[in-house]
Amino acid sequence: MLSSNRSVTVPLGDRSYRVVIGQGLIDQLGALLRRANLEGTVALITDDRVQPLYASRATSSLTQAGYKTSLHVVPHGERSKSFTAAEQLCESLSRAGIDRSSVAIALGGGVIGDLAGFVASIFARGISYVQVPTTVMAQVDSSVGGKTAVNLQLGKNLVGTFHQPLLVIIDPDSLQSLGRREKNEGLAEVIKYGVIADRTLLDDLHSAFEHRLNQVIERCVAIKAEIVANDEQERSGKRELLNFGHTLGHAIEAAAGYGRLLHGEAISLGMRAAAWLSTQKAGLAVSEYERLIRLLREFELPVTVPPDLLSRDIMERVFADKKFRAGQIRFVLTSGFGTAFVSEKITRADLESAVESLRELSM
Repeated sequence: MLSSNRSVTVPLGDRSYRVVIGQGLIDQLGALLRRANLEGTVALITDDRVQPLYASRATSSLTQAGYKTSLHVVPHGERSKSFTAAEQLCESLSRAGIDRSSVAIALGGGVIGDLAGFVASIFARGISYVQVPTTVMAQVDSSVGGKTAVNLQLGKNLVGTFHQPLLVIIDPDSLQSLGRREKNEGLAEVIKYGVIADRTLLDDLHSAFEHRLNQVIERCVAIKAEIVANDEQERSGKRELLNFGHTLGHAIEAAAGYGRLLHGEAISLGMRAAAWLSTQKAGLAVSEYERLIRLLREFELPVTVPPDLLSRDIMERVFADKKFRAGQIRFVLTSGFGTAFVSEKITRADLESAVESLRELSM
């Protein structure tokens, strides 16, 4: 492993694990698994877009390290986060002879990470897995923290488990294969971390992501690792800070129909709505709100909802969200970029107003 690699530890006692960040790590996958003392056969899980890009390189590295490997490919896109896809993947693992001593590897973006992690948590009553994220969204956020899930028609991630990976391997070179839209949607999560924890992430983001890519990924991962360590299963409220923009964002994504908006695009809308509510309820300066809008637009992220998307459809999905406890609204607000808190004083009428704020742009 090259000395230039960066490493962040997610400190969870005897379930702690490392997140390793460095160029070319897909070609070192097998060696990294050996150094982590992982044994058993390997199930490499990916999608039909990532397969032709990286599957052969990953398989070659695993074979060279002495691992017997089977390849499992699912269709790309949010529709693969379903019970049907999970069942088909379980059948595929079973046919390949995967058992409780095996290791699953999630090679791909957030959908693959969520689906493979969910299947790893239930197959044979739970097997070990490793995250190898290949998108901005997955590298800075979803590959870390152990949340796994599939969607229901009524909402996103409504069925899932907490199942921590044994290792996360991030190769920023894989981002070169992303299109402009896919790269930009992942930056929505970087912006989220800037809003809730470190406002310096918002400064000159174009230059930072181009010239300090590994550092930006490391900083986002470090923020999430600290939050997860303090509230792994969202019991104290600390981890809920990661939901900034996600309550309404998930509802918008579901109401639009999975696939119409990329996840980060829906989160962009959710963050604008959350920032608007923050100006009304948390004292966020209007200038900060306007700065957020400019930043989102700079990366071609949406700041207004599609006109055919009805508010009542969005609100229906809001209250199906797992973020509510006994119907109580818990909503993440910011009083100033770099800090955030969970409010229990937001009403349904407030949320409806926030959705309506997305109908137009006055600045």
